[in-house]
Amino acid sequence: MGSKYSRCVLVTGVAGFIGFHLAKRLLERGDEVVGIDNMNEYYDVQIKYDRLEQLTKRFSHFVFHRIDLKDSILLQTVFTRNRFDAVVHLAAQAGVRYSLSNPGAYIESNIVGFLNILEACRHRGVDHLVFASSSSVYGANTAMPFSIHQNVDHPVSLYAATKKSNELMAHSYGHLYGLPCTGLRFFTVYGPWGRPDMALFLFTKAILAGQPIRVFNYGRMQRDFTYIDDIIEGVVRVMEHPPKSDPAWSGEKPDPGTSYAPFRVYNIGNGQPVPLTDFISVIEKTLGLEAVKEYLPLQAGDVPATFADIRDLQRDFDYLPPTTVKEGVPRFIQWYMDYYGLKHSLHATGETGQANRKQMICMAAM
Repeated sequence: MGSKYSRCVLVTGVAGFIGFHLAKRLLERGDEVVGIDNMNEYYDVQIKYDRLEQLTKRFSHFVFHRIDLKDSILLQTVFTRNRFDAVVHLAAQAGVRYSLSNPGAYIESNIVGFLNILEACRHRGVDHLVFASSSSVYGANTAMPFSIHQNVDHPVSLYAATKKSNELMAHSYGHLYGLPCTGLRFFTVYGPWGRPDMALFLFTKAILAGQPIRVFNYGRMQRDFTYIDDIIEGVVRVMEHPPKSDPAWSGEKPDPGTSYAPFRVYNIGNGQPVPLTDFISVIEKTLGLEAVKEYLPLQAGDVPATFADIRDLQRDFDYLPPTTVKEGVPRFIQWYMDYYGLKHSLHATGETGQANRKQMICMAAM
C-alpha cells in the first residue's frame, strides 16, 4: 500500500448502505480504504455492485476484496498485507424479520465473523476497532429515550441478541488484550443508496406502483430516523478517538455505558423520534401521491418505538445531527428517481400526480 496516504482504514460491509457512504467519505478526504464484502443476496445484489462501481471508478486508493468473514484464513491475509490505522466493522446479516426464518445466518455472520475480526485486530495491533451495534439491543426496554447507561439484557429478536453479543465480545477483547473498541448503536438509517428492504425504499416503490404499503402496529410506531450523512459524520468523529479506560468506573455500581477497559458504546441517532404516520406523510407529499395503507399488527421481534439519547455522543464528540425527515426523505426520493430512471415531477398533486402514477406503474415494479 502506498505511503503517500496518511491513514489506511479497513471497512467491512463496504458494498452495504452505510459501508459505501463511509468509504466514500474517507476516500474523498484522502484516506486509503480497503473494503471487504461477501456480496450476499439478502437483498438485490445489483445495488451493491452499483455502489462498489461508484468507488472503484472514482478512487485509485480504494481496494476491494470479496471475502466472507467466516473465512478466517483469507481475512488474516488482508490484515497481513496492510497496516490498518482503524477498522470499521459494518458487515453483518441485517434485518430483524429475516432472523425469524434464517437464524443460522446471524450466528455465522454476526458472531463467527465478528470473532474473526476481533482476532485479526488484536494480532495485528489495530489502533481502534469501531463496530456496528444496533438500537435493537434495547429490546423490551420502554423507558425513553434509550440510554447507553441502561441495562440491555432483554432482546426481542435473535438479530438484537447477536448485536448485544458483539458488544460483550468486544469488551472482553478490550479487557484481555487492550484492544480499543467502540460500538455504535445505529437508529433507523435512511438516505440515498439505502437498503431495498427498509421502509423508505419499500414505501416509495409501492406508492409509485399504486400498491398498498404495510403499516405495522396499526400505524402506532415511532422511529428515530437518522439521515445517512449524519450517521457518517458521527462514525468518522468516533473513529479518530480510540476509547481509554474510565477511572471513574466502579465494579460496585457498574455503568453499562462506560468501562475500566478501553471500550465504549454510543447511540448514534437523530435524537428526535418521528411517528411512522408523519414519515409516510412526508413521502406522500414529496411524491404528490397518496399511499394505500394496509394496517397490520406489530410483527414478532419488532418494537413500537425507538428514541436515541445522544447526549454522550454530543458531549464526547460535539455531535449534533442536523437533518430532519422533511429534508432527508426528498433527497432519497430524488436519488431513487435518478437511479431507476423514473420520470416523475416531485411534489406533483391532483390529476398531474395521478397521471404520473399511471405512467410509472410498470416502471416502478421492475
